[in-house]
Amino acid sequence: MNFNRARLGFVAAFSIVWSGPLSNVSHAAEFSFTATNTTSSAITEVLVSENRSDWGYFDIGAGIKPGATANLVWDQSTNSDSCAQWVKATYADGSESEPAKFDFCEDGLEIDF
Repeated sequence: MNFNRARLGFVAAFSIVWSGPLSNVSHAAEFSFTATNTTSSAITEVLVSENRSDWGYFDIGAGIKPGATANLVWDQSTNSDSCAQWVKATYADGSESEPAKFDFCEDGLEIDF
């Protein structure tokens, strides 16, 4: 899968724009998850990749403040892409989290950065 650009946003505020297919998703419901910033630095980017090589970025607006939790929603255009994706965050202090693999089709998925 080749990721060109991805956008992920807060419910009803942003949507993903991405040119790769997300496969294994067969139901048409809106896919969402919660992201909690457990660090002392604001999250400025959330990145995703199927292969840990090509990363798409998600526009999360002004970011996710330390201690804050955001409900993030995948755009329906990604419904045919793989559920299993690597995800990582970059922070205002310039650091980056280690990539971790998640099943984004999982109901009630919660990710702590």
